[in-house]
Amino acid sequence: MFLPEIASFVAAILFAVHPIHTEAVTGVVGRAEMLSSVFFLGALLCYARAASKRRYTDWRYLAACIACVGVAMLCKEQGITITAVCVVYELFVAQKRRNTVASGRSWLEAWVKGSGWGYACGEAARRVATVCCATLALLAARLHVMGAQLPVFTRFDNPAGAAPPPARHLTFAYLPALNAWLLTLPEALCCDWTMGTVALLRSWRDPRNLATLALATTLIAGAIHALRTRSSALSMGLALLVLPFLPASNLFFPVGFVVAERVLYIPSMGWCLLIAHGWRLLAKKRPTLAVASLMFLLLVFSAKTYVRNWDWKTEYSIFASGLKVNRNNAKLYNNVGHALESEGRYAEALEFFNTAVSVQPDDVGAHINVGRTYNHLGRYQEAEEAYVKAKSLLPKAKPGESYQARIAPNHLNVFLNLANLISKNATRLEEADMLYRQAISMRADYTQAYINRGDILIKLNRTKEAQEVYERALLYDSGNPDIYYNLGVVLLEQGKASQALAYLDKALELEPEHEQALLNSAILLQELGAADLRQLARQRLLKLLDKDATNERVHFNLGMVCMDDGDAECAERWFRGAVHLKPDFRSALFNLALLLADRRRPLEAAPFLKQLVRHHPDHVKALVLLGDIYINSVKDLDAAESCYRRILELEPDNVQALHNLCVVAVERGKLAVAEECLARAAALAPHEHYIQRHLAVVRARRAAVASSPSAPTQATATEEAEVRARWNYIPQQPPDPHETDAS
Repeated sequence: MFLPEIASFVAAILFAVHPIHTEAVTGVVGRAEMLSSVFFLGALLCYARAASKRRYTDWRYLAACIACVGVAMLCKEQGITITAVCVVYELFVAQKRRNTVASGRSWLEAWVKGSGWGYACGEAARRVATVCCATLALLAARLHVMGAQLPVFTRFDNPAGAAPPPARHLTFAYLPALNAWLLTLPEALCCDWTMGTVALLRSWRDPRNLATLALATTLIAGAIHALRTRSSALSMGLALLVLPFLPASNLFFPVGFVVAERVLYIPSMGWCLLIAHGWRLLAKKRPTLAVASLMFLLLVFSAKTYVRNWDWKTEYSIFASGLKVNRNNAKLYNNVGHALESEGRYAEALEFFNTAVSVQPDDVGAHINVGRTYNHLGRYQEAEEAYVKAKSLLPKAKPGESYQARIAPNHLNVFLNLANLISKNATRLEEADMLYRQAISMRADYTQAYINRGDILIKLNRTKEAQEVYERALLYDSGNPDIYYNLGVVLLEQGKASQALAYLDKALELEPEHEQALLNSAILLQELGAADLRQLARQRLLKLLDKDATNERVHFNLGMVCMDDGDAECAERWFRGAVHLKPDFRSALFNLALLLADRRRPLEAAPFLKQLVRHHPDHVKALVLLGDIYINSVKDLDAAESCYRRILELEPDNVQALHNLCVVAVERGKLAVAEECLARAAALAPHEHYIQRHLAVVRARRAAVASSPSAPTQATATEEAEVRARWNYIPQQPPDPHETDAS
């Protein structure tokens, strides 16, 4: 459109291999630039077709142009600058072609003064006015949807934006020159130019001001030359270079970065057009030099682009490559640390996070990263110190000023991290609660703070307050399934099973794969006792099993459902699966042993009870059941006595263990010991009639032995036979409860 074919090809191939495009093409976030550029060029092509006729406008193409402007803007805000490029095209290209004035006046003078161009100029004015009005409408719609207030950035994102004059203005004026240098010599490319990457220009004596002056002089000279020579290539090259860059230039309003290579994707079109135009002029005078320089430039650019693509292979490689270019950017050290942290290399990550702190001591995020890594390494005291330091660096609230707008949202994580850390100490739960309340006071819609505070309140047994906190969180995030799940847990704590189930079901409605809601709602359904509800519970547990077949809790609870259904074989199968997955699973081991004992398979139950006692020596019910098996099935009185004595060490007033220890004494024929033992048991439980009866039997036997040492009387023998079957009485052992999750 603006150059001969060969020169156009030169511009296109330069664009194809330019290293500055690597971030936009290879980095996923650059998709916005590439999408926007497609519709950006589409709008220009459509406008050119609309203006191609001398005396009338093809309004179909103009409508397509406006549509492309809108889509380009939706892809990336700088896409709206195509309107200004179209205006330049109208003035310096379309009107130039219509210059039929023979008086020798310039085309611009003829366009302004008329000279038979009235109708054509009227059409041009209508085209320009239509596109400009449509663009203003799109801009107004964008402001209406997104808000008219400019976003707030921290001084770490754009240090010059927070600097006082003249450093602010001198630095912003210098940044276009830096971008022009990257387009011309893209050697030192970096994925992040924030923080201390570009030092502020604090005075007029800074030599970098010469670069600002040189760029301004070059652009002004180029524009004047374009006007004089009526060069379409020069005019459009300058327009494509300068106009799309303006929204990201920081000249009109601060943006969230200092330099971003991806935003040079569209401006590089103008750069390539200008270089191709210059190459064409050089080729006319020195063709050999022009060809050689072009081949050299293409070779160097291609090699740099190829190498630069490998930098973008992983998070670690891209941020590490940035440190080769710039070692004054704490964000790069933080990001390298994040990459190492994600691989579990915490010690190495800590080194980079500490370096970030030394490079930028007031970087809140770096201190948070240090604290989090210390936490991963189990160095909790150092972690707390790092979090406290980060908290002290947060900006202080000012009267009459919104705190929410003055602090980076991710920096509020310091309150959550610090509270989570100190809440590991049960004596500091109130302190953790205070930190969560501080975070909520700074940002009312901080949903995660509400969720975590509710957890603390549950631990403090303040379930009513926890319920109120979760309900308030729903005001800001009514679609969060975790909040509904936690409300269900709170209501369970309060004994409101039906209401709890309703909230758990709501969590599953929002997120059908919510694992904790699936598990706990299944347990609750099973506990409600109805057969149809147990079937629903089974379905939810099997759904969890499909997601993770190694979840021992799911196996256990499926076994509990089978027990409620009276299917002992099914329950045994699931319990065995749970024990296989987790050999120290307390509830699964006991319930499996109890099931086997109830099915008259005590010798099979014994190994599981031994395994349970080995992992959990304080499991009283297991010790009772194991002692019973030792007495009645194995006939190992010493082992049984050991079990009962262990129970009495744990619970000195355990009547059941004491009675069974008395039974051991009877079996050994130590009636005096047994009488004393049963008397003590009767004193502990005077209302247990079986103890009184057994005590009476033992006393009767002792009396019979005392009166006739050779043999007991017939009456005594009959009485002994009558109660012998009840001697080893052990109350029915209840199964261990379901395994449930806390919020």
